[in-house]
Amino acid sequence: MADLALLASGRDADVFALDESRVLRHYRQGGDTAPEAEVMAYVAAAGYPVPAVYAVDGPDLVLERLDGETLLDALLAGHMDVGAAAELLVDLHDRLHRLPARFSAEPTDRVLHLDLHPQNVMLTSHGPVVIDWRNAAEGPADLDVAMTALIFAEVAVSLDAQLADFAREGLDAFQQRATPPRASQLRSALGLRRVNPTLSVDEKTALDRAAALVHTRAG
Repeated sequence: MADLALLASGRDADVFALDESRVLRHYRQGGDTAPEAEVMAYVAAAGYPVPAVYAVDGPDLVLERLDGETLLDALLAGHMDVGAAAELLVDLHDRLHRLPARFSAEPTDRVLHLDLHPQNVMLTSHGPVVIDWRNAAEGPADLDVAMTALIFAEVAVSLDAQLADFAREGLDAFQQRATPPRASQLRSALGLRRVNPTLSVDEKTALDRAAALVHTRAG
């Protein structure tokens, strides 16, 4: 991969340009990307906006190359206001949670992204596209909502003043528009974040403060 142009780097993966229409997503710590590709194929078949998957090989995915910018970059650049971004995130949650689970026998379980925040939404010329399905799972829809709110709140309590202000405003706007998750699902989201290997010790220490910002309903 030394001869490929690096397009983006996340907490656990790098994205390289292969050509004008394809990228290579490589997970630095290895792993099997087949489950991620399978859930992307499932939601794509139902009309949900995800990148096309062209090939799968261990820790590598060959994906459609998307134009445009992330929702986070659009917010920071002033290309979209916080209210519109929150409405888009709620809509993407609602559309995803109309899809039944592939494997669970529980009739209320749905496909969950579990990392659906502004950095994982691309604003392309063909509309918004949701990326990074590494954490996808099945379960109650409000677990996904709780996770998005918690991720907003984590940034809101961070030391990055600019991002913290955006995140607090984004959290408020998101929670004004989304159905509040049950307190039990916030606890579940918190448990998942505590064992997330991409979070630093300091980030995990701040999780309780972040959770205190998230509004829930009883349950």
